[in-house]
Amino acid sequence: MLNSVCRFGIFYYICNDLKRKNMKILHTSDWHLGHVLYGYDRTNEQQAMLDQMVRIAQEAQPDLFLVSGDVYHISDPKPAVQKMFNKTIIELSKACPEMTIVVTAGNHDSGTKHEIFKTPWEALNVYMIGKFNKEDMESHIIEIPDKGFVVALPFTHDRLLPENAYSQLLDIVEQRNTQNLPVVFSAHTAISGGDFAGHDDATDKRVGGVDVVDVSTIDGRYDYLALGHIHKPQFVHTGKHNVRYCGSPMAVSFDEAYPHSVTIVDIPEHNATLTDANYTFKEIINPRPLVTLPNPKDTSVFGKWEDVDAQYGAYPADAKEYIRLNITDPENMPSNAYEKAVAQANGKEYVFCFINAKRRTIADSGSGGTRQMSVEEFQATDPWEVVKMFAADTNASFNEEEARPLFEEVLDELKAKED
Repeated sequence: MLNSVCRFGIFYYICNDLKRKNMKILHTSDWHLGHVLYGYDRTNEQQAMLDQMVRIAQEAQPDLFLVSGDVYHISDPKPAVQKMFNKTIIELSKACPEMTIVVTAGNHDSGTKHEIFKTPWEALNVYMIGKFNKEDMESHIIEIPDKGFVVALPFTHDRLLPENAYSQLLDIVEQRNTQNLPVVFSAHTAISGGDFAGHDDATDKRVGGVDVVDVSTIDGRYDYLALGHIHKPQFVHTGKHNVRYCGSPMAVSFDEAYPHSVTIVDIPEHNATLTDANYTFKEIINPRPLVTLPNPKDTSVFGKWEDVDAQYGAYPADAKEYIRLNITDPENMPSNAYEKAVAQANGKEYVFCFINAKRRTIADSGSGGTRQMSVEEFQATDPWEVVKMFAADTNASFNEEEARPLFEEVLDELKAKED
């Protein structure tokens, strides 16, 4: 009898210990609610995405539902869009009553507005983190009892962060983490070495108005670094398989021609080595996908007008898709090409958006020739590179070391005004 009691006690302790240390996370980001595509409202698509999110959470029953920034597409979303978000958070809370929900603001969000109802949300175990609070660093640390810790960092310009802010936050966690529980760090930023496909203004220094930083700038005492901002789901490999962009659950641009999903990661304990076995990816299906012709799988492919027009003309009338046409010879397009493309979509299920034509020619610096760039390619080119190409094309000369800091200063001022 005594041996049976002892065995039961040991079994109970082991089970309780495993339950205590294991933490399951559903990681998502970059919802961009309220996004309008070339004038077309996307509410139905966004609602379908949110409904799938609730179903996935209900099936997975995670301990933590984490949104790493860019809840909205603009900082002042319409009331109907905010209502859609609020309704989803409540549905998530009902679907998983024991789940902690953490939502941080991204560079598209208003940090101040993000926190307006912060106190009542916490009554539902929902934490809205909008602005970095250097006076109360602990407000960025959410403890999930017997499960783990979340360091929730909203988008913040590096110049506004105190020195060693990442280390200070993880120092606090280390002091409080007496049970050796998993630690999750959430950040909305651009990490060097990532694949920025789909971002039309991406360079190796800045993506979507956010400066690119090295992952080493974030103190590595976390078990999982949950990243937001980059829309393509991917790991940023550091040798530990624990740094990941979950990606956007729905395409925002035509160049995001890759599957969109949410990430579920199961962390067995603090300092555990994560492998593929710890991850599950749930694809989010968009009822109205974004398609580029002539090649839906490779949006960098352009075709002649007559070929693309023929392909577009044969497109299935019941296809529920947004369509973009990539044209390489705009000089051969008829003057009414756009009107013709719009008329082609009349009475069809699909929606025509625009013609992406290679129509801008810029000097190819150092080659002595010229190269064609589409408007989107021009927008995606680093502004300083455009300056250098223009200088080469016009045989202008200037001191780069003196001119660049002044140029960057003006660019930052314009960006601040735009924001």
